[in-house]
Amino acid sequence: MQIVTREPIGVIACIIPFNFPCDLYDQKVAPALMMGNAALVLPSSDNPLTLMKLTEMLVEAGVPDGVIQCVTAPGAVKSTAVADPRVHLVTLTGSTEVGIDTAKIAAGNLTHTALELGGNDAFIVLDDGDVARIVEQKDATEEERKINEVNSGIYCFECQDLFAALAQVGCDNAQGEYYLPDVLGILRDKGEKIWAVAADDYESTLGINSRLQLSGAEKILRRRKNIELMNNGVTLMDPDSTFVDADVEVGSDTVIYPFTWLEAGTVVGAGCEIGPNSRFSNAKIGNDVHAQFAYGHDCIIDDGVTMGPYVHIRPNSHIHNHVKIGNFVEVKNSQVGEGTKLPHLQYIGDADVGANVNLGCGTVTVNYDGKKKFRTTIGDNAFVGCNTSLVAPVEVGDGAYIGAGSVITKNVPGGTLAIGRARQKLIEGWTDKRK
Repeated sequence: MQIVTREPIGVIACIIPFNFPCDLYDQKVAPALMMGNAALVLPSSDNPLTLMKLTEMLVEAGVPDGVIQCVTAPGAVKSTAVADPRVHLVTLTGSTEVGIDTAKIAAGNLTHTALELGGNDAFIVLDDGDVARIVEQKDATEEERKINEVNSGIYCFECQDLFAALAQVGCDNAQGEYYLPDVLGILRDKGEKIWAVAADDYESTLGINSRLQLSGAEKILRRRKNIELMNNGVTLMDPDSTFVDADVEVGSDTVIYPFTWLEAGTVVGAGCEIGPNSRFSNAKIGNDVHAQFAYGHDCIIDDGVTMGPYVHIRPNSHIHNHVKIGNFVEVKNSQVGEGTKLPHLQYIGDADVGANVNLGCGTVTVNYDGKKKFRTTIGDNAFVGCNTSLVAPVEVGDGAYIGAGSVITKNVPGGTLAIGRARQKLIEGWTDKRK
């Protein structure tokens, strides 16, 4: 046998906006007084006279002193009233922003709140404000299906209460299944308090049970990241075709062109132009870098570097300031010094290249003998002619020159010219004899 007693809550703060003051006064103040509560009326500071007159009429009609009071003041005073621990319930009609601020203040004292936000929804008073139960769509009545709130499936329980209720869950439903939400009804019947918290953003509650839903969730996160970047001064030429991971940092005034991927661990400086069709993963990119049709991962690219199209910067590579890398170039596990030029068609692997070096078209560092890999060292201001193969381990000194088409297998001292190719031979009359 259970006995339910109804007792006054105490002091109720009634926050009433400028529009429909009489109607809202009736909805908030009259029920409070009828149930034996005290009412603190907080009207809009723009037009408080109507509510002051209504309060005066109630006092003249015999409402005891102190049971109803009307305080006219700006928002700061309303916040003070909400924060007062002597207030036991706050009922507010107003904007969503004001409602959120009010709820945050009231939460400090665990003060009950009843909020009608936006000004367009009907004022609904629940019997007791608790969750009654959660119903599957197939098991719901027509009236229940009209409810526009859904269960996100996120719960926080007192463990002992949960385990006790689980033993009572049955499978008497259309699916013949055991539903975890059924414990809410069981706990409610035992007199336990059940609270529902509305999510500020429904997207944060979406579940993922398929690759299609995973794709949708990923799209939401990427959209949020793109908005964050644009709000921070980054230009996205086409946000729908720009894919940036959550932890990526991009400096202001950088322009990102379509079909660019910036993946985990990547940092891009200010004033860069990245893309189109570029991908960087765990790459540290400085300021004023221009990269198009480029792929870099686990690498460092310093300020003022120009690269592309069709460039691959592989792990453990460090491209120093103002390096120029042209088309069809691959750099792997190498240091490329400041101001060096890699114009086109090169493989630079396991190399230490100095500053202001010019590597001609088709230069290759031959770093692998079939069993081990070896390093190539090229000093500052060296010049390497086209179609040169540097067979590691080998060193080219500062200011050295290497003739085009050379195969270099020995060290080249600084300031010297190395030519490692077959001597040209002319055979006169050979063409006529061939005929």
